[in-house]
Amino acid sequence: PECGSESLVEDAHYTQQQLVCAACGCVLSEGLLTTTYTDEEHLREVAYSQSTGQKEQLSRCLQRGIRRVQDLCKVLQLPAAFEETAVSYFQRALQLPAFHLVSLEKKELLGGCCVLVTCRQHRWPLTMGTVCSLLYAKQELFASVFLSLQRELGLSVPALSLADLVTTHLSSFRLVQPTASIPAPFLEDKEKLLARTMAIVELASDTWLVTGRHPVPVVTAAAFLAWQSLRPGPRLSCPLARFCRLAGVELPPPAQLRLRELLEILLAMASQLSWLRGLHLDKKTVVKHIGDLLQHRLFLLKRAFSQQDGQEQQDTGLGMGSGSQGSGPPSSPAVPQQQGCPSAGQQQQRGTLRPLLPPCLIHPRKRLRAAAPSAPGVAVTGDEPISDSEIEQYLRSPEEIRAFRKAKAW
Repeated sequence: PECGSESLVEDAHYTQQQLVCAACGCVLSEGLLTTTYTDEEHLREVAYSQSTGQKEQLSRCLQRGIRRVQDLCKVLQLPAAFEETAVSYFQRALQLPAFHLVSLEKKELLGGCCVLVTCRQHRWPLTMGTVCSLLYAKQELFASVFLSLQRELGLSVPALSLADLVTTHLSSFRLVQPTASIPAPFLEDKEKLLARTMAIVELASDTWLVTGRHPVPVVTAAAFLAWQSLRPGPRLSCPLARFCRLAGVELPPPAQLRLRELLEILLAMASQLSWLRGLHLDKKTVVKHIGDLLQHRLFLLKRAFSQQDGQEQQDTGLGMGSGSQGSGPPSSPAVPQQQGCPSAGQQQQRGTLRPLLPPCLIHPRKRLRAAAPSAPGVAVTGDEPISDSEIEQYLRSPEEIRAFRKAKAW
């Protein structure tokens, strides 16, 4: 039909019989090709133009990315459903314009981000640091790609549960797996270690030691204390660095700081436990009583970390006058005390009390800058005129007016 020639020849092109015009090269008909195992079993022939080989040609970048996602899922031993979901996320992401002109490094990290999103959605405990270590990637760059993927696809990614992370982190410890290289006194039952570690992590969460911190150092320090407390005799002399070597895990640098903060909390709680007040506890001996401290955790936290101002007022009120009831034993006469001078026992008890605040407020790294004093000419007196555009912000309801008058009179 192209040139009107009648010179037609049959040409076997890759075992496909084709009818070709010898004058212009136009292919008039093509042979039949079997493309799938199902078609071969049923002896069916499919034209190449209708086969999956032509319609589902994938780009080289997409093929390499899918293989990377599949290999990462196999290394992490994820279920097959996770692999399918991660591959679908990767294919959807590469179709978006936001990932067309990105660098090759970011495209390689995109597969790891899809795996991480899939695991988070299925409540599978996987951290960003684990994926970065497998891909030899920087966490800052990986985090930027992860946030871009979450924003472009509109995905809902739940936060990683700390309890799941504790379970996963402790399952890799060699101390819970009997081996010849681990001394017998250092072996521990996995369930007991997991339960005690979870209780210590909950204590750390209640005392602001987890908020804003990387979870792995907190879990490592909690696991170390739990391991020592379950059998303190032969384990108290074992330092944290040796514990990590025996467990076969790396020692994160902040773990020493988290351990010190946990021991300070435990010492403050031990000072409020009645049968431990006569003992001179330090950061080593308090580990022996972790079981008792965790059993009465809520009560001891309330006693050890009360609001300092309210406790001082209560102590002052108890020691004000000699006529108050309960100021001394019934068999002895009431001893008058000066106003504002509590007893020695109350002073000792108050010395261990402090507000329950985050460590960054108790020990700030940077000195807070003092506010610059305002010039006398620009001092705010409250009598400045209010513009019409701002007057709506200052109008009060009748309830607010009554509350303001009551507060002002008080």
